[in-house]
Amino acid sequence: MRTLDGPQIAKILDYSELMERIAAMFRSGATAPLRHHHAFSANAGTLLLMPGWDNRFLGIKIATVVPGNAARGIANVQATYLLLDGVTGQPLAVLEGRELTLRRTAATSALASRYLSRPDSARLLLVGAGALGAHLARAHAFVRPIREIAIWNRTPARAAALAKTLASELAAKNIAVRATADLAGAVADADIVSTATLATEPILRGSWLKAGQHLDLVGGFRPHMREADDDTLRRARLYCDSREGATRESGDFVGPLARGVVAPEDIRGDMFDLVRRDGPARTEPDEITLFKSVGHAFEDLAAAVLAYERA
Repeated sequence: MRTLDGPQIAKILDYSELMERIAAMFRSGATAPLRHHHAFSANAGTLLLMPGWDNRFLGIKIATVVPGNAARGIANVQATYLLLDGVTGQPLAVLEGRELTLRRTAATSALASRYLSRPDSARLLLVGAGALGAHLARAHAFVRPIREIAIWNRTPARAAALAKTLASELAAKNIAVRATADLAGAVADADIVSTATLATEPILRGSWLKAGQHLDLVGGFRPHMREADDDTLRRARLYCDSREGATRESGDFVGPLARGVVAPEDIRGDMFDLVRRDGPARTEPDEITLFKSVGHAFEDLAAAVLAYERA
């Protein structure tokens, strides 16, 4: 049985091939039960179990999310992926799940952006400066001609640190990167807004939005978590990675649906629809599109299989 650590996975999983593998997985007849959530500890920790399989492979990701870990100097998200033979059940590989999760999440956001954002999108705003931020910046810049990246975080020093890292990395691509303290102004100036936070109260206001934007909501994977307010949902054309997951797990959809702010039919499509249509889903240049990413086991399975085959 193989063991793949984070650095090995980082070398193998480039966004381009991973996007195509994720798209192929959503087009296929694979199976993924709704993931399990279990609260643990007094520190608001969450245990996630995400199984998925097709006719060749079976896999499960075991992940924990502990918001207080940053203060301990360790990542909020910890994960391990077990890949097995889909016919015999024999274990094939154990993969470090954190790097796999970061890369598959960013690749999924970029895949959705390819269908939903304007092709001329040049200004990206990252809301949140955690480990996922750099991956989202690279992935969005892969599918769109990004020339400016602004970064906002509740802790300005973290935004400044990520901006410094990305500015050095992306200078050769002529992409300017800066930290900002003006969230409202940065939202109004952006073509794509990508949020990756653990917020439990909305930080994105619909009154800040402008015509033609694409919103990529990556945080908010539990019903009590929210990144966007009701007005944002009213103004946007709504999409998600899976209707089943987003309408049951994400506070950005669960609360507004329950209160009648939006209706189930306002969700125009999910990743299954987007990849099977295989063309732009944006119908007008001025419409505001919103993609709610909750995380789906197909994304993990696609990434794990690709890493196993390339190792």
